[in-house]
Amino acid sequence: QVQLVESGGGLVQPGGSLRLSCAVSGSIFSIYTMGWYRQAPGKQRELVARITSGGSTYYADSVKGRFTISRDNAKKTVYLQMNRLEPKDTAVYYCNKALDPTKFQWGQGTQVTVSS
Repeated sequence: QVQLVESGGGLVQPGGSLRLSCAVSGSIFSIYTMGWYRQAPGKQRELVARITSGGSTYYADSVKGRFTISRDNAKKTVYLQMNRLEPKDTAVYYCNKALDPTKFQWGQGTQVTVSS
């Protein structure tokens, strides 16, 4: 059974940075396009960034130029470096497959709060 474990969230001031990690167990990780998603209170979950098995990336307009997604296939981990954080980035962040309608079971996510 595939397990997704997100970590690295926290409370940060506007303009600060965080690095999120997502460890994937129980699956062949390297073949999948992986994505970071976020869900703010009262809003639908949205895709923030994705990375293909070959390393091609896509970013939502709202985070382009501030966030960087990367992956380490040997460690079966996907990362999200978040810089110049803004209050609107406050959400629970999740990772999962992207460009695939069949998702893994969602993990618990990691809370990111941007506030002064």
